[in-house]
Amino acid sequence: MTAPHRIAVIGGGPGGLYAAALLKRLGPERDITLWERNAPDDTFGFGVVLSDETLGGIEHADPVVHRALQREFVRWDGIDIVHRGHTQTSGGHGFAALGRRRLLEILHERCAGLGVDLRFRTRAPSAAELAATHDLVIAADGVHSATREADAEHFRPRVTGHRCRYIWLAADFALDAFRFEIAETAYGVMQLHAYPFSHDASTVIVEMREEVWRAAGFDVPDPAESVDQCAKIFANALGHRPLRSNNSAWLTFRTVVNERWSHGNTVLIGDAAHTAHFSIGSGTKLAVEDALALAACVEEQPSLPAALAAYENERRPVVESTQRAAAASLRWFEELGTYVDQPPRQFAFNLLTRSRRVTHDNLRLRDPAFTAGVEEEFGCPPGTPPMFTPLRLRGLELRNRVVVSPMDMYSATDGVPGDFHLVHLGARALGGAGLVMTEMVCVSPEGRITPGCTGLYTDEQAAAWARVTDFVHTASPGTAIGVQLGHSGRKGSTKLMWEGIDQPLDDGNWPVTAASPLPYAPGVNQVPHALDRAGLDEVRDQFAAAARRADACGFDLLELHCAHGYLLSGFLSPLTNHRTDAYGGPLAHRLRFPLEVFDTLRALWPDDRPMTVRISATDWAEGGTTAEDAVEIARAFVAHGADAIDVSTGQVVPGERPEYGRSYQTPYADRIRNTLCVPVIAVGAISSWDDVNSLLLAGRADLCALARPHLYDPHWTLHAAAEQGYTGPGAPWPLPYRAGSRTPPTGRTDAPKPRLTLG
Repeated sequence: MTAPHRIAVIGGGPGGLYAAALLKRLGPERDITLWERNAPDDTFGFGVVLSDETLGGIEHADPVVHRALQREFVRWDGIDIVHRGHTQTSGGHGFAALGRRRLLEILHERCAGLGVDLRFRTRAPSAAELAATHDLVIAADGVHSATREADAEHFRPRVTGHRCRYIWLAADFALDAFRFEIAETAYGVMQLHAYPFSHDASTVIVEMREEVWRAAGFDVPDPAESVDQCAKIFANALGHRPLRSNNSAWLTFRTVVNERWSHGNTVLIGDAAHTAHFSIGSGTKLAVEDALALAACVEEQPSLPAALAAYENERRPVVESTQRAAAASLRWFEELGTYVDQPPRQFAFNLLTRSRRVTHDNLRLRDPAFTAGVEEEFGCPPGTPPMFTPLRLRGLELRNRVVVSPMDMYSATDGVPGDFHLVHLGARALGGAGLVMTEMVCVSPEGRITPGCTGLYTDEQAAAWARVTDFVHTASPGTAIGVQLGHSGRKGSTKLMWEGIDQPLDDGNWPVTAASPLPYAPGVNQVPHALDRAGLDEVRDQFAAAARRADACGFDLLELHCAHGYLLSGFLSPLTNHRTDAYGGPLAHRLRFPLEVFDTLRALWPDDRPMTVRISATDWAEGGTTAEDAVEIARAFVAHGADAIDVSTGQVVPGERPEYGRSYQTPYADRIRNTLCVPVIAVGAISSWDDVNSLLLAGRADLCALARPHLYDPHWTLHAAAEQGYTGPGAPWPLPYRAGSRTPPTGRTDAPKPRLTLG
């Protein structure tokens, strides 16, 4: 197929217009027609924010458009966060904005000058009709894309609604910074997002939870009434000026995801292909970047199918990353009510880092004074990163906030930990973490996951564990070691992970038990025996016996494993607990047996030593444990004496669909911590010391547990200290290792730099 000559563009937003302009500029002979059902000056937003990265791409691709934009931009670098009478200001961020109407005018002028046929007030023919008469059809028809819906079977869209209502408005004066303001009203918490887009105007977005919106009476048929009410609520931010509307309506944000972005010679760009919440200012940015990438791929690739494949391959990872950040930001504002009691600077830092794209280290570069104030409020001693501040749980003081997460090693014989475990856990204890956790230690032979799992149901096993705890306490004084006790339940009697995770043994299987007779994978794993009263008592007593041995071994902390689909987790999830007795049904009943076990252990575990509970805060599956359930589960364990909640997710049912990404499980820990005001351990793809510092300083976690980073580098914590220039008591190097506490040189760096190029 030759390069496309006849091109149809459906939709006259920035993405469609810019794609048309670029393709015409690159191929003046092309016949390009753009349809837009509205008038040229119709627009339903006000301001548009573009990043320096996007502007750089525009400058390279079309200097004419770039120069026109540069003449229009309003620039600023500050963010004001106003809450409970306090204004926290952070600088160094860098924004550029202009009016959406002016942006469209610039793109209209560019398209017309290049010879694009612009047809306003004209509904486009269907994509199917256009595809029959054009070489390429670009569907830039927005979040409600008719193109996408007409061929949904191929594009496979997934459109998700959310819990807040918002409205786009404007004020006839220019703010001097990006402003977030929080209003705690009689109806609930409301928030304002506002920024300047010209010398005399600002965009103002008012957002709140649906139930707050209804309680405040914003669901009236006439939006003008709610516009006036919004102006009164945020009168201080507006200087008692009015707000204006442009056919504005209260909306619910819709996240759009498509499995495919093209079909035949039709391709989706911008909001038709994907959306990302406005709180990270990404809609126009993504659409313009889509247009840039599509035009480049059409120019570079030998055929249209290759071009469309290259376009999607290039853009999808960028978009998915942006959508993850936008989802984190969206959820933060949905849960805003859980943060309003945070100290002023911590609240501001939390808001600024909500998407996880701005981090502690990044913010320290942008605004050192602001970040230093947040660290001081948090309680960091001078020169001490947040991760190296101590934390006390009962009588145990952890010297830093890093935890070596429990990791099954599948390397025991008859449940006995051997030299491998001594070296594995000992190395990580020497590596500087404040708390080192064992793998799940099983309370009975039939409670093992695999034949290679460790146990604490015999004296021989206890003696082997005592050898490990003695080494940690002697060789790495100040490092705490905790034991995680659990029972495999229906996920037991399986192969070692590298031989086939969750697959039954080829021979030597033992019977498994669970809350209900439901196999983990039907047709693959065996059907478990549902525990009766005698069985429940036996399991409870096995946990008690293991806890007594753990006490004798000298463990500093005990964690009860109620996550990942193992026995106690199986009681908590409605997907795995179908009981009709006192231990099934509503959540309060499903909690009964795990709480019975916890109470038994708490009664015999030394009072000065802490106990934690690991939970799966979501099953990542329809009908399973929800985030709301997780809060109630945590609340129950805390009421029974848990000192911290270790918040993991999933692994309960094989059909789960996790939302993987950096720190993807931390929002669940965050919600529990800030709803219940209890210490939490955050886990889940936390991979950098910058992430740890950011989560702690924002108040989203009290401890951070890392697994794979500690497999990659047993001295991860000490290296994090060295990289931050920290040498204090939160991360002391063992004396034999102290000579290695500085990063080794990697090669000569003092060679003279070239000054002249001679031809």
